Amino acid sequence: MAIIKKNQFEPDYAVHPGEILNEILEARGIREKDFAKRCGISFKTISQIINSKAPVTPETSIQFERVLGVSADIWNKLDSQYKLIVARRKKLKELENIKEWVNNFPKEELRKKGILSNSRDKTLLADELLKFFGVANLDAWNTFYGKPAVAFRKSKSFESSTESVAAWLRYAELIAEEIDTSDYNKHKFLNTLKKIRNFTTKEPAYFESKMKEMCQECGVIFLVLSSFPKLYLSGATKWLTNRKALIALTLRYKSDDQFWFSFFHEAGHILLHEKTRIFLDTLHTDGDMLEDEANEFARDFLVPVDKYQNFIKREIFYKQDIIDFAKSINIAPGIIVGLLQHEELIKYNWHNDLKRRYKFVVN
Repeated sequence: MAIIKKNQFEPDYAVHPGEILNEILEARGIREKDFAKRCGISFKTISQIINSKAPVTPETSIQFERVLGVSADIWNKLDSQYKLIVARRKKLKELENIKEWVNNFPKEELRKKGILSNSRDKTLLADELLKFFGVANLDAWNTFYGKPAVAFRKSKSFESSTESVAAWLRYAELIAEEIDTSDYNKHKFLNTLKKIRNFTTKEPAYFESKMKEMCQECGVIFLVLSSFPKLYLSGATKWLTNRKALIALTLRYKSDDQFWFSFFHEAGHILLHEKTRIFLDTLHTDGDMLEDEANEFARDFLVPVDKYQNFIKREIFYKQDIIDFAKSINIAPGIIVGLLQHEELIKYNWHNDLKRRYKFVVN
């Protein structure tokens, strides 16, 4: 997916229409004073235009058209283009003050995804980043992306890069914006999750496209994205509009138990929590009330509480016991292993051969 239109021509040079006017007058042997009289414009105004000190107004462009036969549209376009390029130069110069902001972004990863060009000019890269995020300046970036990422980072036991979190989330947003969905339907989404639960015993080649289509029919976009450097997320949930939600997983943790727990955890946020919140999650989110609620939702949805409580009464968990229990509730045995490990009922190096490593087609 190309984010930047790299073939789009944006000239970096500015030609004031006065320069063109001067060339035409010289070529036709017309003196500036005579031209001013023909146009009914003061000599001073014509001199200022020729010396790039005054603009060509729409009224003036019509006068030029009548005298020289050069379309008023051309004069207007020349003047507009000149003003735009001058304004771009001014704005780029302002970016000199935020060049160091560029340093913390995962630039090589963003280049691979077509978000940044191969330029090494930090001013130009800063301009490309602002366009990528859809903001006009650094203050706006901090409001929409920087502050939410910082708040997330401070609440966790480890530190993701603020810029990597923001860039990854924005990349997910841009992909999601191109995907059509039905309006969000809570009841339909809950029923769909029950069907998706049956996919835990399958391989991604079987369920990946089906799972995405089923979620879209409920107003939820599901994406699996490659991780960025210094990004320690398992996934994220965000409402793009009041009728369209996004679940994005990094697949940083590739075992089946981690994948399914992460997906149902994010689904829990959609079903249980307010639409104004952005949830950026790791596999270790205990201690936060909303994260605990999403954890409980995922755990109970995947493994029925009553049956699980009865199963763990045995206290000793042989491999075949886990396989048989998983089969009885129609779920992948790796999920049971992960749950037992998380609750410290077995050691983290036990029965990991029951877990499967997933490979997805990632964006």
